[in-house]
Amino acid sequence: MTAPAPATTAAARLTASELTLAYEDRTVVHELDLAIPDGEVTVIVGPNACGKSTTLRALGRLLKPKGGSVLLDGEALAKLPTRRVAQQIGLLPQTPVAPEAITVGDLVARGRQPHQRWWQQWSDADETAVTEAMARTDVAELAERSVDELSGGQRQRVWIAMALAQETELLLLDEPTTYLDISHQVEVLDLVRQLNHDRGRTVVVVLHDLNQAARYADHLVAMKAGRLVARGTPAEVVTEELVREVFGLDCVVIPDPVTGSPLVVPGTPWQPSAPGKSAPPAGPSAPADSSAPTGPSAPADASAPADKKPPLDERPTS
Repeated sequence: MTAPAPATTAAARLTASELTLAYEDRTVVHELDLAIPDGEVTVIVGPNACGKSTTLRALGRLLKPKGGSVLLDGEALAKLPTRRVAQQIGLLPQTPVAPEAITVGDLVARGRQPHQRWWQQWSDADETAVTEAMARTDVAELAERSVDELSGGQRQRVWIAMALAQETELLLLDEPTTYLDISHQVEVLDLVRQLNHDRGRTVVVVLHDLNQAARYADHLVAMKAGRLVARGTPAEVVTEELVREVFGLDCVVIPDPVTGSPLVVPGTPWQPSAPGKSAPPAGPSAPADSSAPTGPSAPADASAPADKKPPLDERPTS
């Protein structure tokens, strides 16, 4: 198995130390050590059921560790006041559910709850945060519409707007592109990259698509069977050997022609072949048999039916 890369030397407010996570008696993550570099986009990748989303839930304090701990600024996350955690860490789960008939504006405004007190329910700071979040995610024109009426891409932008209105320095997103078409996937990931660049937010994203992860990540974490396999830059992590080890996929890794990041090209797809014959060469570039006569002067096939008419260009002219 590939040895994990050395621990990152970058500053890290959010870390996991010997983190073990379980659902009842089933252990999902085993003694994970992880540091999330500040001010960067970290993407966690791995096959299904490897513990990616479970790890993210623990980093957001939605799941209590069975062993080890998650630390925020050196303090155990589990022991911090809930309001303080909510002011520091924003978490967007994989399939968030909006209250029925709630408008976009009202949903985004809920991101301000961690900053409110019983004697001050709404402030100018709240109004500014919500307005900026909706403008940044391009949903301001949808403010009066019901969330139920929106497309998948629009809804995802609204949920991200709510997380932004929370004004946390750490943002955790669990598979934010799930159920979106390719255009909306790129739209959401471009937004994530822009937020990181413009505001210096630390972002952790769980993604299934390895090529998207390599394109958008500063720091890539690969997991398998609840354990850390590799971490580092996409160029360091995404190799043919690692893809084969983690995903069980034979592939070729080439530079992305647009970004230069690693691009995974799967091996040759399965093709049917006739019984007793090898599969014919694929594609239009297969060479023709130079020994076979071609063109109008080729003799007729003697085995062809007697009533078969020659092509029009071979019939005698008057």
